Amino acid sequence: MPIKVPNGLPAVKTLKDENIFVMTHKRAAKQDIRPLKILLLNLMPKKIETETQFARLLGNTPLQVEMEMMYTTSHKSKNTSEEHLLAFYKTFDEIKDNKYDGMIITGAPVENMEFEEVEYWVELCKIMEWSKSHVTSTFHICWGAQAGLYYHYGIQKHPLPKKCFGVYPHKVDYKRSILFRGFDDTFMAPQSRHTTVYAEEIKKVKGLKILASSKETGVYAVSTSKGKQIFVTGHSEYDKDTLKNEYLRDKEKGLEIDIPKNYFPNDDPSKEPIVSWRAHANLLFSNWLNYFVYQTTPYDIETIE
Repeated sequence: MPIKVPNGLPAVKTLKDENIFVMTHKRAAKQDIRPLKILLLNLMPKKIETETQFARLLGNTPLQVEMEMMYTTSHKSKNTSEEHLLAFYKTFDEIKDNKYDGMIITGAPVENMEFEEVEYWVELCKIMEWSKSHVTSTFHICWGAQAGLYYHYGIQKHPLPKKCFGVYPHKVDYKRSILFRGFDDTFMAPQSRHTTVYAEEIKKVKGLKILASSKETGVYAVSTSKGKQIFVTGHSEYDKDTLKNEYLRDKEKGLEIDIPKNYFPNDDPSKEPIVSWRAHANLLFSNWLNYFVYQTTPYDIETIE
């Protein structure tokens, strides 16, 4: 089944070139189906790149998905045009009376700051509180996961000695987790962060369960008992060249940055990166949409509690 996106969205051409079934609002209106309504709160600076990454994953399931996008008004984007935001994004005030089957809160390049110092922190807190009563399941990613764990449960993030950067092996800790149903014993996932959360602090919180982790990078996935809130510290949505572009960007700025682990053949940045996480990414989002959104959300979306 297709992903339903706004007419004219730049991601449409990219996804069609990859043979991902994309449906515009005009065509979807002719189908007698209630699509899953998924809200993407895009906190990343390169919004077009990020929205394409998530549309790719949400569109690779048997379910019809309608993706809406939201941005924070308390921060002015430097990397995305005002025209694009006005054409394809909504503000919290515009959607706050709506209900959604699922919501994704992306990462953001602000992890070296205290949460309260982030320009849009107050607005984000309002959105995260709203999600508890207006969204069936919210999927928090990287800094978004750390922000969610801190806001909802008071779990602090901690600085790392150096950036966690590369593609790392992970394992499923909770074998009965349906979020990781069908996963191999070891799976690869990209990481790109300067901070982390501690497993021992999460384990003290009643109602939270660590689902997956890595010996090298620590906690990977955390969930509430019924999956209303899911927190993932990595970036399974990343494209083939995302880590490469981050590496080259930091090198050009003269920043200290290691070659991303398990990414370039023989750690040679002149060679094409190896994609080892795509199957994991598709299965992760497919499981989330199926088990925590589609199987859980009411048919009458207005009855979401």
